[in-house]
Amino acid sequence: MTGGTIHGVGLGPGAQDLMSVRADRLIRDARHIAYFRKRGRSGHARSIVEGMLRADAIEFPMEYPVTTEIPLSDPRYNDLLSAFYADCTAHLEGLSARGEDVVVLCEGDPFFYGSFMHLHSRLAAPVKIVPGITGMSGAWTASGTPISWGDDVLTVLMATLPEEELVRRIRDSHALAVMKIGRNLPKLRRAIEAAGRQDNAWLIEYATMADQRIRPLAEATDVTAYFSILLIHGQGRRP
Repeated sequence: MTGGTIHGVGLGPGAQDLMSVRADRLIRDARHIAYFRKRGRSGHARSIVEGMLRADAIEFPMEYPVTTEIPLSDPRYNDLLSAFYADCTAHLEGLSARGEDVVVLCEGDPFFYGSFMHLHSRLAAPVKIVPGITGMSGAWTASGTPISWGDDVLTVLMATLPEEELVRRIRDSHALAVMKIGRNLPKLRRAIEAAGRQDNAWLIEYATMADQRIRPLAEATDVTAYFSILLIHGQGRRP
Protein backbone atom coordinates (compact mmCIF):
# COMPACT_ATOMS: atom_id res chain seq x y z
CA MET A 1 0.00 0.00 0.00
CA THR A 2 1.30 3.44 -0.91
CA GLY A 3 1.58 5.78 2.05
CA GLY A 4 -0.83 8.68 2.28
CA THR A 5 0.33 12.29 2.01
CA ILE A 6 0.33 14.81 4.85
CA HIS A 7 -0.69 18.18 3.41
CA GLY A 8 0.33 21.30 5.34
CA VAL A 9 -2.26 23.74 4.04
CA GLY A 10 -1.89 27.49 4.52
CA LEU A 11 -5.23 29.13 5.28
CA GLY A 12 -4.03 32.70 4.79
CA PRO A 13 -4.81 35.57 7.17
CA GLY A 14 -8.33 34.48 8.10
CA ALA A 15 -10.85 35.22 5.35
CA GLN A 16 -11.99 32.11 3.48
CA ASP A 17 -11.92 33.84 0.11
CA LEU A 18 -8.22 34.64 0.56
CA MET A 19 -7.27 30.95 0.53
CA SER A 20 -5.66 29.57 -2.60
CA VAL A 21 -7.73 27.47 -5.00
CA ARG A 22 -5.56 24.47 -4.09
CA ALA A 23 -6.11 24.96 -0.35
CA ASP A 24 -9.87 25.25 -0.85
CA ARG A 25 -9.98 22.05 -2.92
CA LEU A 26 -7.89 20.01 -0.51
CA ILE A 27 -9.89 21.12 2.53
CA ARG A 28 -13.27 20.39 0.94
CA ASP A 29 -12.14 16.97 -0.31
CA ALA A 30 -10.28 15.84 2.81
CA ARG A 31 -11.45 12.81 4.78
CA HIS A 32 -8.94 13.53 7.56
CA ILE A 33 -8.51 17.07 8.92
CA ALA A 34 -5.99 17.95 11.65
CA TYR A 35 -5.51 21.30 13.38
CA PHE A 36 -3.94 22.82 16.47
CA ARG A 37 -5.96 24.40 19.25
CA LYS A 38 -5.75 25.46 22.85
CA ARG A 39 -7.44 23.03 25.22
CA GLY A 40 -11.10 23.93 25.68
CA ARG A 41 -11.24 26.06 22.52
CA SER A 42 -12.54 25.29 19.05
CA GLY A 43 -9.29 26.49 17.47
CA HIS A 44 -8.67 29.47 15.19
CA ALA A 45 -7.73 27.34 12.19
CA ARG A 46 -10.86 25.22 12.57
CA SER A 47 -13.01 28.34 12.85
CA ILE A 48 -11.63 29.66 9.56
CA VAL A 49 -12.82 26.59 7.63
CA GLU A 50 -16.27 26.41 9.24
CA GLY A 51 -18.79 25.21 6.66
CA MET A 52 -16.14 23.88 4.27
CA LEU A 53 -15.62 20.32 5.55
CA ARG A 54 -17.37 17.32 4.05
CA ALA A 55 -20.02 15.68 6.24
CA ASP A 56 -17.96 12.55 6.93
CA ALA A 57 -14.66 14.33 7.65
CA ILE A 58 -12.73 12.89 10.59
CA GLU A 59 -11.21 15.64 12.70
CA PHE A 60 -8.03 15.36 14.75
CA PRO A 61 -7.69 18.38 17.09
CA MET A 62 -4.13 18.67 18.40
CA GLU A 63 -4.43 20.36 21.81
CA TYR A 64 -1.38 22.16 23.14
CA PRO A 65 -0.35 20.87 26.59
CA VAL A 66 0.88 24.36 27.49
CA THR A 67 0.68 27.86 26.01
CA THR A 68 1.36 30.69 28.49
CA GLU A 69 0.99 28.75 31.75
CA ILE A 70 4.75 28.44 32.28
CA PRO A 71 7.57 30.63 30.94
CA LEU A 72 9.56 29.71 27.83
CA SER A 73 12.69 29.54 29.97
CA ASP A 74 11.27 26.72 32.11
CA PRO A 75 12.81 23.38 30.97
CA ARG A 76 9.38 21.78 31.26
CA TYR A 77 8.11 23.96 28.41
CA ASN A 78 10.28 22.34 25.73
CA ASP A 79 9.85 18.90 27.24
CA LEU A 80 6.05 19.11 27.17
CA LEU A 81 5.88 20.51 23.65
CA SER A 82 8.45 18.06 22.29
CA ALA A 83 6.44 15.11 23.59
CA PHE A 84 3.23 16.67 22.25
CA TYR A 85 4.62 17.12 18.73
CA ALA A 86 6.00 13.57 18.81
CA ASP A 87 2.55 12.20 19.71
CA CYS A 88 0.86 14.22 16.97
CA THR A 89 3.44 13.08 14.45
CA ALA A 90 2.89 9.44 15.43
CA HIS A 91 -0.86 9.78 14.85
CA LEU A 92 -0.36 11.35 11.41
CA GLU A 93 2.25 8.73 10.49
CA GLY A 94 -0.24 6.02 11.45
CA LEU A 95 -2.88 7.46 9.12
CA SER A 96 -0.34 7.76 6.30
CA ALA A 97 0.78 4.16 6.83
CA ARG A 98 -2.82 3.07 6.20
CA GLY A 99 -2.82 4.95 2.90
CA GLU A 100 -4.85 7.91 4.21
CA ASP A 101 -4.18 11.50 3.15
CA VAL A 102 -4.40 14.14 5.87
CA VAL A 103 -4.89 17.90 5.62
CA VAL A 104 -3.26 19.84 8.45
CA LEU A 105 -4.78 23.31 8.73
CA CYS A 106 -2.22 26.08 9.17
CA GLU A 107 -3.03 29.71 9.89
CA GLY A 108 -1.14 32.00 7.52
CA ASP A 109 1.68 30.09 5.82
CA PRO A 110 2.82 26.65 7.07
CA PHE A 111 6.51 27.61 6.93
CA PHE A 112 6.21 31.01 8.63
CA TYR A 113 6.35 30.79 12.46
CA GLY A 114 3.68 28.07 12.48
CA SER A 115 3.28 24.99 14.67
CA PHE A 116 3.19 22.77 11.58
CA MET A 117 6.94 23.23 11.17
CA HIS A 118 7.48 21.14 14.32
CA LEU A 119 5.55 18.30 12.71
CA HIS A 120 7.31 18.74 9.37
CA SER A 121 10.74 18.30 10.96
CA ARG A 122 9.59 14.99 12.50
CA LEU A 123 7.48 13.46 9.73
CA ALA A 124 8.86 10.60 7.64
CA ALA A 125 5.62 10.27 5.65
CA PRO A 126 5.23 12.06 2.29
CA VAL A 127 4.55 15.76 2.89
CA LYS A 128 3.30 18.49 0.56
CA ILE A 129 2.98 22.17 1.44
CA VAL A 130 0.38 24.63 0.21
CA PRO A 131 1.61 28.17 0.88
CA GLY A 132 -0.73 30.80 2.24
CA ILE A 133 -0.90 34.58 2.49
CA THR A 134 0.84 35.53 5.74
CA GLY A 135 -0.99 37.33 8.52
CA MET A 136 1.39 40.28 8.27
CA SER A 137 0.61 40.65 4.55
CA GLY A 138 -3.09 40.70 5.42
CA ALA A 139 -2.36 43.32 8.10
CA TRP A 140 -0.48 45.79 5.92
CA THR A 141 -3.03 45.37 3.15
CA ALA A 142 -5.77 46.16 5.68
CA SER A 143 -3.86 49.28 6.74
CA GLY A 144 -4.23 50.71 3.24
CA THR A 145 -0.58 51.83 3.17
CA PRO A 146 2.43 50.17 1.51
CA ILE A 147 4.73 48.62 4.09
CA SER A 148 8.03 49.30 2.32
CA TRP A 149 9.45 51.52 -0.42
CA GLY A 150 12.67 51.50 -2.45
CA ASP A 151 15.55 50.34 -0.25
CA ASP A 152 13.56 50.04 2.98
CA VAL A 153 14.62 47.17 5.23
CA LEU A 154 11.60 45.27 6.56
CA THR A 155 12.11 43.57 9.93
CA VAL A 156 9.80 40.93 11.38
CA LEU A 157 10.00 40.65 15.18
CA MET A 158 8.38 38.61 17.92
CA ALA A 159 7.19 40.65 20.90
CA THR A 160 8.48 37.82 23.10
CA LEU A 161 12.05 39.07 22.58
CA PRO A 162 13.85 40.84 25.47
CA GLU A 163 12.98 44.52 25.69
CA GLU A 164 16.49 45.78 24.94
CA GLU A 165 16.64 43.59 21.84
CA LEU A 166 13.30 44.99 20.66
CA VAL A 167 14.53 48.56 21.13
CA ARG A 168 17.69 47.94 19.11
CA ARG A 169 15.97 46.23 16.21
CA ILE A 170 13.06 48.70 16.08
CA ARG A 171 15.51 51.60 16.01
CA ASP A 172 17.55 49.98 13.20
CA SER A 173 14.57 49.11 10.96
CA HIS A 174 12.82 51.19 8.32
CA ALA A 175 9.64 49.11 8.17
CA LEU A 176 8.47 46.79 10.90
CA ALA A 177 6.00 43.99 11.58
CA VAL A 178 5.71 42.62 15.13
CA MET A 179 3.88 39.37 15.90
CA LYS A 180 3.10 37.31 19.03
CA ILE A 181 2.07 40.39 21.00
CA GLY A 182 -0.64 39.35 23.48
CA ARG A 183 0.42 40.15 27.05
CA ASN A 184 3.73 41.51 25.76
CA LEU A 185 2.07 44.74 24.64
CA PRO A 186 3.30 46.91 27.57
CA LYS A 187 6.90 45.79 26.92
CA LEU A 188 6.51 46.39 23.18
CA ARG A 189 5.02 49.83 23.79
CA ARG A 190 8.01 50.80 25.96
CA ALA A 191 10.41 49.55 23.30
CA ILE A 192 8.62 51.48 20.56
CA GLU A 193 8.77 54.66 22.65
CA ALA A 194 12.44 54.13 23.53
CA ALA A 195 13.20 53.80 19.82
CA GLY A 196 11.27 57.01 19.09
CA ARG A 197 8.78 55.34 16.71
CA GLN A 198 5.55 55.68 18.73
CA ASP A 199 3.96 58.24 16.38
CA ASN A 200 4.07 55.81 13.44
CA ALA A 201 3.04 52.56 15.13
CA TRP A 202 -0.29 50.93 14.24
CA LEU A 203 -2.01 47.89 15.71
CA ILE A 204 -3.98 45.71 13.29
CA GLU A 205 -6.33 43.17 14.86
CA TYR A 206 -8.15 40.39 12.97
CA ALA A 207 -6.90 41.62 9.58
CA THR A 208 -9.21 40.60 6.68
CA MET A 209 -11.80 39.16 9.10
CA ALA A 210 -15.26 40.46 9.94
CA ASP A 211 -14.11 42.06 13.22
CA GLN A 212 -11.01 43.72 11.74
CA ARG A 213 -9.79 46.75 13.72
CA ILE A 214 -7.03 49.25 12.91
CA ARG A 215 -5.86 51.80 15.48
CA PRO A 216 -2.78 53.71 16.59
CA LEU A 217 -0.67 51.92 19.18
CA ALA A 218 -1.41 54.76 21.61
CA GLU A 219 -5.08 53.69 21.73
CA ALA A 220 -4.41 50.00 22.45
CA THR A 221 -5.06 48.34 25.79
CA ASP A 222 -2.49 46.22 27.64
CA VAL A 223 -3.51 42.88 26.09
CA THR A 224 -4.20 42.33 22.41
CA ALA A 225 -6.24 39.74 20.55
CA TYR A 226 -4.55 36.58 19.23
CA PHE A 227 -4.68 37.85 15.64
CA SER A 228 -2.78 41.10 16.26
CA ILE A 229 0.18 42.55 14.39
CA LEU A 230 1.93 45.87 14.98
CA LEU A 231 3.13 47.76 11.92
CA ILE A 232 5.45 50.66 11.28
CA HIS A 233 5.39 51.59 7.61
CA GLY A 234 8.61 52.37 5.76
CA GLN A 235 9.09 55.80 4.17
CA GLY A 236 11.90 54.95 1.79
CA ARG A 237 13.05 56.01 -1.64
CA ARG A 238 10.45 56.52 -4.34
CA PRO A 239 10.33 58.35 -7.71
